[in-house]
Amino acid sequence: MGTISSAFSLISQALDADQSGLNVVANNVANANTTGYTEEKPNWQENDPIEINGVSYGTGVTQTGATSVRDRVLQERLNQEQQSASASSSRLTALDSVQSLFTSASSSSSSSSAGNIGTDITNFFDSFSSLETDPTNNADRQTVLSSAKTLAGDISGAAASLNSQKSDLDQEAAAVPSQVNALTSSIAQLNVEIQSSSPDADAGTLEDQRQEDISQLSKLIGVNQVTTANNGISITTTSGQALVSGGTSVSLTTGTVNGVTDFFVGTTDVTSQLTTGGGSLGGYLTARDQDIPSVQSSLDQLAYSVSTQVNKVNNAGTDLDGDNSNAGNIFSEPTQIAGSAEQMSVVMTDPNHIAAAGSGKGTGDSSNATAMAALQNQTVVDGQTPINYYSNLVTTLGSTVSSVETENTAQNASVTQLQTQNDALSSVNLDDEASAMTTLERSYEAASKVFTMLDAIMASALNLGEQTTVS
Repeated sequence: MGTISSAFSLISQALDADQSGLNVVANNVANANTTGYTEEKPNWQENDPIEINGVSYGTGVTQTGATSVRDRVLQERLNQEQQSASASSSRLTALDSVQSLFTSASSSSSSSSAGNIGTDITNFFDSFSSLETDPTNNADRQTVLSSAKTLAGDISGAAASLNSQKSDLDQEAAAVPSQVNALTSSIAQLNVEIQSSSPDADAGTLEDQRQEDISQLSKLIGVNQVTTANNGISITTTSGQALVSGGTSVSLTTGTVNGVTDFFVGTTDVTSQLTTGGGSLGGYLTARDQDIPSVQSSLDQLAYSVSTQVNKVNNAGTDLDGDNSNAGNIFSEPTQIAGSAEQMSVVMTDPNHIAAAGSGKGTGDSSNATAMAALQNQTVVDGQTPINYYSNLVTTLGSTVSSVETENTAQNASVTQLQTQNDALSSVNLDDEASAMTTLERSYEAASKVFTMLDAIMASALNLGEQTTVS
């Protein structure tokens, strides 16, 4: 009787274990399309054997729960690559907007476009070449002022657009901390739950949720993660400022410094570290604090040099009113290089004050107009001619855009590769689940048949060997 009882116990455990395994498979199938869900595998543990008359007998297995199939090292590599890809992606978007200001505007009627600055420079100095042939011609003088206004308008328009884009990036960057803080708070809370429920083992869906939060956080800012005791995770910025420690999160805050948004962890300004750390915030800050200011600086230098040199030459000649060496400025006179582009404008309203004649010469002279036209081929802008300086500005910008685009393409490819590897390991494969379900169902069916056989044997024994129908 003891032997039959043991057999019943053995088969009952087998049925329970198979059912538990089937429940794990069913849960996998139900969550096949759940974002961040990691496939679970049932854990089988051999029961302790028993010994009867010196013979050891197995007592079956028990299903002790499920373990998620995850590779923490692979996940961390994926998060790190996502940081880089997100940074280059947001930076590239900003750079594309900047570059569009300096793209040929032949197909656009937008008055704010700066795409014709190169042509504007050429047309402006060429207008003095036309004035050389007839220095008293009013129409040619009007053309000089008109081309000057077009040049100044396009340069100041480009500068204004750059400032607007910089302001937009500042607003986008300022919106990131609220998303970061929500995620770090969630990670801290999940740390508490995981350390409470599974300090020494996989925590299943709780770890899935935490990993999904870390993945989303990695797309926003550059972070480092460190596994701690009791299955916890600490999160820091790439420079080491703590954002999550155990069940505590530290908020990322903002403040205005020199007119732009800076970022703080506690009282520490971490703006420069976040700029190079990665994530979309890193891309925003790189474009806001490095890329756009670089273009602005170059445009300011162009506006400053052209304005001061043109004004200098005009005031060195004689205008139609006979003003000698005091004809006045064509462009507004900049007081410093910074801001010169946005402030550039034409202040001369009377074409008679264009000093085409040389100093002390008659109004029919055109030597000063010749000198003005010659500025086009002189190295008056940081050792370069105006058109060459502008061309180098556009070329440098294009090279930066191309470099970031290439970098972003490579990083996205790496993210895709790592994501594919992670999915192959951790995502639910319905074919594999179907195979596992079939195996477990057959095992369950086999145990059921043995259970039926034992039931029949038990009934026969109870009826002293008489054949009895078991209901």
